[in-house]
Amino acid sequence: MLQTIRNAFKVKDLRNRLIYVFLMLVVIRFGSNLPIPGVNPGYFGDLFKSMAGNDAFGWFNTMTGGSFEQLSIFALSITPYITSSIIIQLLTVAIPALEEMQKDGEEGRRKLTEYTRYVTIGFALLVSTATAVGFGGSGLLIGYAEGSVLRKIVGIVICVVAMTAGSALLMWIGERMTDKGVGNGISLVLLFNILSAIPQDFITLYERFIMNHNVATMVVAAIIIAAAIFCMVCFTVVLQDAERRIPVQYSRRVQGRGMVGGQQSQIPLKVNTASVMPVIFASSLMTMPVVLGQILHVDNGSIIGKIIMALNSGSWVNPNAPIYSLGLILYIALLYFFAYFYTSISFNPLEVANNMKKQGGFIPGIRPGKPTSDYLNGILRYIIFIGATGLAIVALVPIVISGVFNVSRISFSGTSLIIIVGVVLETLKAIDSQMVIRNYKGFLDN
Repeated sequence: MLQTIRNAFKVKDLRNRLIYVFLMLVVIRFGSNLPIPGVNPGYFGDLFKSMAGNDAFGWFNTMTGGSFEQLSIFALSITPYITSSIIIQLLTVAIPALEEMQKDGEEGRRKLTEYTRYVTIGFALLVSTATAVGFGGSGLLIGYAEGSVLRKIVGIVICVVAMTAGSALLMWIGERMTDKGVGNGISLVLLFNILSAIPQDFITLYERFIMNHNVATMVVAAIIIAAAIFCMVCFTVVLQDAERRIPVQYSRRVQGRGMVGGQQSQIPLKVNTASVMPVIFASSLMTMPVVLGQILHVDNGSIIGKIIMALNSGSWVNPNAPIYSLGLILYIALLYFFAYFYTSISFNPLEVANNMKKQGGFIPGIRPGKPTSDYLNGILRYIIFIGATGLAIVALVPIVISGVFNVSRISFSGTSLIIIVGVVLETLKAIDSQMVIRNYKGFLDN
């Protein structure tokens, strides 16, 4: 990785792109520590400490790089953009007009991106309004309780406008990073937010397993923690890069006076075809009711409150309340469902088979057309199951550890680890491809 970055800095254009990304990340961290006027910045910090078992806000705070806890102008981060992207992708399956746009090349994708932006602003308005109204009276907004109606309205409006504008600005920065930087800008923003919380995570692990123990226990605990982190990272890297390659043979045919074709190729099918999307989908669906329950102050003793507790990952694998672990079963089921669902909308075996048939390609031993499509479907069902199982293992290990040992969520495990590894690998591949393009260009210029 370091060698790739070092080589990239030797190329002027790539160096400028990397510097641009770095400067944008500096702007993001500055905005993440810029408080909203009229807001108590320590409110959510105290709230999180008082509800240590509620992991929904913790997960959301991790995705925002701690901005939500401080309630800065980037408090919502790019989570509204991610949510809107998920919704637009799901709607492309249900709405034929959106499906046609997706297949309509660059112009159609541009329209879908525009719709995603509008939905992002809508979600940002919804979440910021719910936050300001739901928590304003309990201490979030300074002077809200004893202030006049006009002051209350002004305080809510300032909070909503600042959070919405911050989310829109981050969306714009992410898109600019994609155009003028390297890799996917939105993914890099999310990666940087998660990485910013890692120092605090090491402090948490130190205080829970190492501090106030004898030297031998401290050394053994440190070795076990380091080995566990190393194994999880290696497993995630293998999961993200693993693929099944299907051999393809192209038939020879007469064209003019010569023979063309006859070459061999491959269809690479990634084991983790859906990447981190199933985990994000499942986590978003599970945390949404928990967050709404907290905003609406739902009583934990009621039936709805117990259901919300079961959906909260902080209640899973708790020896004192095993009944709430039923939510873990639902979470695993959602992981498998979204793994198959997302793969079905991103990879079409029938279309691949028809394109191969038009170009004279075939899989050895398999007839072109529908038999090829059925063959690819069978392989996909098999490898998707393996990929979803790997995702479930990576996502569940920190949940089990958190429940058994009573440790708060850490940023480099589970969902966050999959995002970190996936984005880093994607960015390195983007840098490599940029370098290959420029090497070819230099060769042609000579």
